[in-house]
Parts: sequence; C-alpha cells; structure tokens
Amino acid sequence: MFLNPVAAGFPSPAEDHIEANLSLDELCIRHPAATYLLRAAGDSMQGAGIFDGDVLVVDRSIEPRAGMIVVATVCGDFTCKRLEAEDGQPVLRAENPRYQDMRFAPGEELEVFGVVVAAVRRLGI
Repeated sequence: MFLNPVAAGFPSPAEDHIEANLSLDELCIRHPAATYLLRAAGDSMQGAGIFDGDVLVVDRSIEPRAGMIVVATVCGDFTCKRLEAEDGQPVLRAENPRYQDMRFAPGEELEVFGVVVAAVRRLGI
C-alpha cells in the first residue's frame, strides 16, 4: 500500500515509497468466522453506493442498530436495506426513491442476517 493517498481530482506526483502490503481480508473482514460475502442484485441501494453486482461483506457478529445497512430475510427472501425504527417498529429503507419502505405488521417475519461492512466492485472490465 502506498504511503500517500492517490488524488481523485488532479494528478499528483508519483510516490516511490510503499508503506506496507495490503490485504483485502485485513481491510474488510474483522470477524472471519462470522463474515459472509453476498452479491447485490438490483438498484435499491444505489444511494448508499451499493450497485448491482457488488460483493457485500456482511458481518453477523455486529449487533444491528438503526441507521446501519443490513442484509435481512423477509418471508424467507434476502434483501439489503438500511435498518430504521419508527414507533419502536423496524423499518427497512431503500436508498433509491423508486422503492417504498418495508414495514412489518405483527406476526410478519423479519430476521436481520448481518450488517454490511463493505462493498467491493470491479470497475470497467
């Protein structure tokens, strides 16, 4: 890993110094035994920077809280949304205005599978 960050605007002089090797495992995974990789599908989370085909790093050891992006099962199907709470009830909110919030009536099944801690995307190729 290079010592200095790369400018994403105007070019900066190249640096000849390398700080350390970087492992994506070390960067993205804190709890290996509780971490899963899932591929995102669709555009409901594009406002959070999660796009169709991205690989989501999901940590099941993190206690989900309001405001976190989670992978949840709703009636047996996986979905990725932002977890919120309204009037003490969970709400799953998309990060795309084309999608409605998911609210749950008493008896409806909602299980948070894990918290999304990173998204990995290939560019171009």
